[in-house]
Amino acid sequence: MRELTRLREQVSVWQSLSRSLSDNLELAELGDEGLYNELATEVVRLSADVAQLEFHTLMSGEYDDEGAIVAIHAGAGGTEAQDWAQMLQRMIIRWAEQHRMKVEVLDESAGDEAGIKSCMMSIEGSYSYGWLRAERGVHRLVRISPYDSSSRRHTSFAKVEVWPDVAEDIEIEIDEKDLRIDRFRASGAGGQHVQKNETAVRITHIPTGLVVSCQNQRSLTQNTQVAMGILKSQLFDLAQRTQNAEIAALKGEDVDAGWGSQIRSYVLQPYKMVKDHRTGHEVGNTQAVLDGRLDDFMEAYLRQQVGHDLETTGSAEIPEA
Repeated sequence: MRELTRLREQVSVWQSLSRSLSDNLELAELGDEGLYNELATEVVRLSADVAQLEFHTLMSGEYDDEGAIVAIHAGAGGTEAQDWAQMLQRMIIRWAEQHRMKVEVLDESAGDEAGIKSCMMSIEGSYSYGWLRAERGVHRLVRISPYDSSSRRHTSFAKVEVWPDVAEDIEIEIDEKDLRIDRFRASGAGGQHVQKNETAVRITHIPTGLVVSCQNQRSLTQNTQVAMGILKSQLFDLAQRTQNAEIAALKGEDVDAGWGSQIRSYVLQPYKMVKDHRTGHEVGNTQAVLDGRLDDFMEAYLRQQVGHDLETTGSAEIPEA
């Protein structure tokens, strides 16, 4: 029923656009010069609507319209890298809020002095996975470290993982013998019951080595349910990526996804620039990007994936009769 509702909404948008186009063509055929300004306005509006719908076709993957699970891990470098991981967390949360998406922090490990060692978030909203899959990879920061008394320039890395939140939509059998479940007391805010009882849970899937933890729910049962759902999504995503890698290997493609291959660099010193190394897209307003203005980078990535040229987007020409 959810899939049917989604498809009906998509079809409804195209049908509405088709009706609007037909109505305006009928007006144009009347040849009334008094309607020129109105039709010119409609051409601009329809062109923008078509460009928006054309962009949405870039997110036509099987799970692009699903929610997303985002995990961020600080790289080597101690406090500096942990601070960078928290900056990335803030950046993605700001982006989600700008798109009116719901964000829930499922798990978070605080840094030794500042920042975070890792975090896991659930992001629910229209095409959240379709957008956020563009952020998967290693992010590099270059800046004068606020934690260096000598004010030296530091380079930090953090890794972002993204997979679709499809736990409710898939059937995956998990043998209890393959799981190691550890319970512990949750840290941070949460109330007396949370602080005094072992409500947090960490689940290890022994065959794959996947580890999932959750501590932000109010009971052990709730945390276990959330963690199991995340584990199912991770196992599903792992199976999908393994299959894709095998196909790519048969084709002879390079499928290197190593830790050191950063997808994007954020340079704050000696100049200001954010550059995506996959698409070449770059901007000089680094603060805006860190405040969540990521749409241009995401769109450039999505267009590259389907072979679109950024120079052609949003243009509309009326052919001569």
